[in-house]
Amino acid sequence: MSDPSALKRVARRVRELAASYEPPDFAHVPDPDAAIFLCAVDHKTGYERAHRLDGEGPFSGSELMWLAGLRAARREPGLLTAARLRDVTGEEVARWFFVDDETVADPERRAALWRDLAGGLLRDHEGSAAKVLEASRGRLRARGGEGGLVDLLARYEAYSDPIGKKAFLFAKIAERRGWFEVSDPENWEVAADNVLMRLALRSGLVAPGPLEAVRPATRAAMKELAAAAGLAPPVLDDMLWELGRENPDLLGREAGDLREPPRDPASAWY
Repeated sequence: MSDPSALKRVARRVRELAASYEPPDFAHVPDPDAAIFLCAVDHKTGYERAHRLDGEGPFSGSELMWLAGLRAARREPGLLTAARLRDVTGEEVARWFFVDDETVADPERRAALWRDLAGGLLRDHEGSAAKVLEASRGRLRARGGEGGLVDLLARYEAYSDPIGKKAFLFAKIAERRGWFEVSDPENWEVAADNVLMRLALRSGLVAPGPLEAVRPATRAAMKELAAAAGLAPPVLDDMLWELGRENPDLLGREAGDLREPPRDPASAWY
């Protein structure tokens, strides 16, 4: 549990930020298949700087990767589907995400994640992300051994994160786009990524420690914070990620100049 005084202070700051914040509607994501495959490779993008894309921007990191992937899919209809990605190569991944003079990190690993996911969707859900959403029965977590989007996705390597970072991202996008109506909102969680860990540490919501301690502590603290501030966890998640990427002191710096734990090079989610 977070320190009560820190929680109260940060919740007050969050309410101030939320008064003028509008969460994204993800209208640029065309369909559930595009969402499920781009979420699957949304980690450690590796772009070293920001770039303009199609005359707009500049964009960086995850945002740049998504826009590059969607651009590639517009150029090749059907690209972000299980049928197309079941045999994808690292060379193809590098080409699709290439922007100016650089591309995503470790395209071979991303290709392997896509092959595993595509094969699993073809085996389990007729190759369709919409069928996964249907099978979830509108639930984030399984009940009575049935449904549960996060649980259904966890069988695939890209979504096997113990705290479900990518699965909750996919669920959030699907809900905003109207593809998924959540019947158990009490099970929403934030994505404990590098941005949110940094904010939680510096504001004093979470104590410093190793990655395996800070990630779950950040997720728990952010759920407490959402409740205290009167925001849905997905909205809090979006707001802190958008506003905190370039401002590590967004929620305060009472705990000092702290940084999130180093990334795990073997991880497919952080």
